[in-house]
Amino acid sequence: MNVDIGNALGSVASPGISRAALEHLDEQVADAHERIERGMANGEHGYEALNLPERTDPDKIRAAVEPVADCDALVTVGIGGSALGAATIVDALEERGDGTETVFLDNVDPEWVTAHLEALPLEATAINVVSRSGTTAETLANFLVVREAFESAGVDWTERTIVTTGESGPLRDLVDRHDLPSLTVPDGVPGRYAALSAVGLVAAAVCGHDLEAILEGAAAERETLSGSLFDCPAYAYGATAYALDQRGAGTNAMVPYAESLETYAEWFAQLWAESLGKDDLGQTPVRALGVTDQHSQLQLYRAGPRDKLVTFVRPLEAPDREIPATEVDDLSYLGDATLGELLDAEFEATEASLAAASRPNVRIELECVDADEIGSLLYGMEAACVLAGELYGVDTFEQPAVEWAKKATRGLLGGGEFEEANAVTEKTTLRVDH
Repeated sequence: MNVDIGNALGSVASPGISRAALEHLDEQVADAHERIERGMANGEHGYEALNLPERTDPDKIRAAVEPVADCDALVTVGIGGSALGAATIVDALEERGDGTETVFLDNVDPEWVTAHLEALPLEATAINVVSRSGTTAETLANFLVVREAFESAGVDWTERTIVTTGESGPLRDLVDRHDLPSLTVPDGVPGRYAALSAVGLVAAAVCGHDLEAILEGAAAERETLSGSLFDCPAYAYGATAYALDQRGAGTNAMVPYAESLETYAEWFAQLWAESLGKDDLGQTPVRALGVTDQHSQLQLYRAGPRDKLVTFVRPLEAPDREIPATEVDDLSYLGDATLGELLDAEFEATEASLAAASRPNVRIELECVDADEIGSLLYGMEAACVLAGELYGVDTFEQPAVEWAKKATRGLLGGGEFEEANAVTEKTTLRVDH
């Protein structure tokens, strides 16, 4: 993973950061890196996530999925960090897999869940249920619905289920009761940082992806962590995003220029929002896709409020396809090009368009979209986020606002007495009816 922050400098962009300010910020990065290193060395909560490339055992993951290795489809039941990392990896590497169909039930919209289950060949489908606590309402509700669908179809769900959960809890009890293959969510690793553990790699293993290559790519990125943003791509990105936010760029648009990385933008949004959105601080991540959203969002990014950083992610190499020649004179130039060349031109034009309007943007480059590079990207963005949290001075690894909503939900459903549920009945209304 390489990072180019040139278009975020004050000489190009407004808001931007001057070279002198960047040098001063680098002193803060050095201090933050020392704190991160201590946290990693001591296995502290959250910082332990940055040790995953060396501590995740791919053989153990493959052994756990062996009973369902012949499945035609995999339905992963999880939400947030229990699903997005796995979906990012599988979607990015889809063309390199063994053809296993994948579905991620990370929503409880009943129509959507029902449609997915009705479309699956349940007799040839495996279930991957993921929840550290084993009590996540959305995950457990969907798991119960999936189990019922299997039973109604006459399929023994216990023969087709893998569980990834904590050392104790309802799902761990279920594992023990039915002798299900299982893996453990690593201690000290928040869900949104768990993509490089069993949480994110079970689905990849079922689909036949190269787990070692994913972890090796992440490990290589770990080796770049150093006390200077000028030597570390991850820190360069995290520090620049933080600095631009401090100067008014409170929105961070993540724009991958590869269809296979669209889910990555969703994963990044959770990572950035849930980690940094505290104490009235943090950038708001938004998701876009190049070139699609050039025709829907670029107008705002180039000519709207100067409150945005645009982050581009592009692979340098990808499969290509020629554009057929045409007899239409105005389109004849396309006959000498390929779709890949058009995509590159679209990217370069968009990047230049923003720079010409003095709008800050950063370029993240991958050699290609493969197992090694996706491991590098995920690790790099996690390290960038941890560094940004250190610079903001927030508790990067907690999510009290999310926990508040979980308690309110449980209270509304009769899952206990939670004062948070009272806020629902206290809602202020101003209805405009038809």
